[in-house]
Amino acid sequence: MAVAFALAIIAFLYASVGHAGATGYIAIFALANYSATLIKPLALILNIAVASVGCWNFLRAGHFPEPRFAALYGLSIPAAFIGGSLNLPGLWFEKIVGVLLLLSGLCLVEKPKDPINLQHVQLPLLFLAGGLLGLLAGFTGTGGGIFLTPLLLFTRWCNTRGAAAVSVLFILLNSLAGFAGLLLSKPTAAAELLRGPMLLWLPIVFISGALGSRLGSSYWPVKWIRYTLALVLAIAGCKLLGIHWYS
Repeated sequence: MAVAFALAIIAFLYASVGHAGATGYIAIFALANYSATLIKPLALILNIAVASVGCWNFLRAGHFPEPRFAALYGLSIPAAFIGGSLNLPGLWFEKIVGVLLLLSGLCLVEKPKDPINLQHVQLPLLFLAGGLLGLLAGFTGTGGGIFLTPLLLFTRWCNTRGAAAVSVLFILLNSLAGFAGLLLSKPTAAAELLRGPMLLWLPIVFISGALGSRLGSSYWPVKWIRYTLALVLAIAGCKLLGIHWYS
């Protein structure tokens, strides 16, 4: 039950900012000594569940920005599929990404308000960003939102809730693509996914994610969302840096 409770907390926090929790799930499963071959697919399937309900809540609340942002998904899906079939990146790569996530979290704490003037972004740049982040999402076993949301906010392409809406759909599509790529390269992993505790975890994270995304999309002030996002980025950054905040 301790694992289920931890997964529920992660799902709630991440869903409130338009994410799905993969980096948190990976850390929890690693702490619980799950097999390395199972951690990535387990995290992805929970990600899909939370991103599905998060996508519904943010999109129905009307926070998706201009249609041009759909270009982010064009290259990200095949890139995530390819990334899902690759091995995890080297240690040096994880450390660099971890530091960037921690710095992003600090910047959000220092600037808890939405940007005043949003910047126009060209379609080719959105295609390129989507492809690179999709690849990163696939081979890290995440949906990519942990990387996309800071990019959207710091470039001032979106406001806070708009970035959450763009990210949660990005996460859902890339989690599905990454999961498909993973199963293609490791088909035996599929048989283990829906056994035992997963039957308990799925409804728990789905309900927690539904509550978190409902609050984030419609009720919480922007300041709360940005502070929560800073916490989420800190959790993800610590995981990649090997800092055992969860010990």
